Amino acid sequence: MLPNAESFRRLVDGRATGIIPTLARTGLSAFELPYEGLIRLRNYGYDHGMFTVSRASAPVVSVGNITLGGTGKPPLVAWLANWFTTRNQKPAIISRGYKAKEGQLSDEAAELNILLPTVPHFANRQRIIAAQSATASGSNILLLDDGFQHRRIDRDINLVTIDASDPFGCNRIFPRGLLREPLEGLRRADAVILTRTDQVSVKTRDKIQKQCSHFLGPHRKPWIQTEHRPSNLRLVDGRTEPLQSLQNKRILAISAIGNPAAFYKTLTSLGHTPTATLTFPDHHQYTTDDIHRISKKTEQVRADIVLTTLKDLVKLPFGNMRDRPLYALEIGIHFQSGLQDLEDLLLTIS
Repeated sequence: MLPNAESFRRLVDGRATGIIPTLARTGLSAFELPYEGLIRLRNYGYDHGMFTVSRASAPVVSVGNITLGGTGKPPLVAWLANWFTTRNQKPAIISRGYKAKEGQLSDEAAELNILLPTVPHFANRQRIIAAQSATASGSNILLLDDGFQHRRIDRDINLVTIDASDPFGCNRIFPRGLLREPLEGLRRADAVILTRTDQVSVKTRDKIQKQCSHFLGPHRKPWIQTEHRPSNLRLVDGRTEPLQSLQNKRILAISAIGNPAAFYKTLTSLGHTPTATLTFPDHHQYTTDDIHRISKKTEQVRADIVLTTLKDLVKLPFGNMRDRPLYALEIGIHFQSGLQDLEDLLLTIS
């Protein structure tokens, strides 16, 4: 996402007030319509066969979203990989490798590598090449990560995730909002997976479903509701500890993800409101100065524990900060409704 994702969210959703933010929103609005026009032209081209779409030699399940920022895809991708593995399939993950350095994994790939150490991950800006590498290595199910807008590769199942805590990116197209494309794009989805439903009311969930139904097309499509449930704490050396280790501890929470507010809210829902937080831009690569800043903050707030996300842990190869343990909160996906519909859909290709 953009540098300093939380600041950008505050700007586009109106929480940032004053003359400068107001002028900035006006400026961003001037670019919204041209960008939307380009996206509509691109989608029209794909819808009418004007652009080439490549077909992989194995079934493809795409997992994506319609907004910028984190909707919580990694736990879903991990669940899908495990689901296929338990049915004697050989899944592989295909991705672009966004912001990955040469010879290194991207943030998301490194996170998935922790969750799925035995599932191969192939990254290439030309994802059809990654798909070819995967099938050549013996994989027979391809999980296309962040693939909803990547229409150059055909897919058998198109899953779109929507974050219940921020479903439609301020209802504005980038750069004025967080929508990657107009909501009409939802018609391409074979199923919608609403994530973080525990962070909103039932009334809000119903409202989101009603709004989406206008764009999903005339045929009923699976509507799946999930929540992210913390499962344990993970240390950089791979060891895990129970969530009870947070009990009665002063916590410094740090993150460099697309939706940091959701991470902090998850901690609060567990009954462990952070004593303090430090938020860095999405996909941020921590520097020596950042480590000093975190260490200084740890001392200032007298934190007992420094807590971060799995995505960040792989970029913080330290066992502790100022003798305080560094943990990552490991998240799993829990299905509130629609699991059978999703499994029925997956069974069509397995």
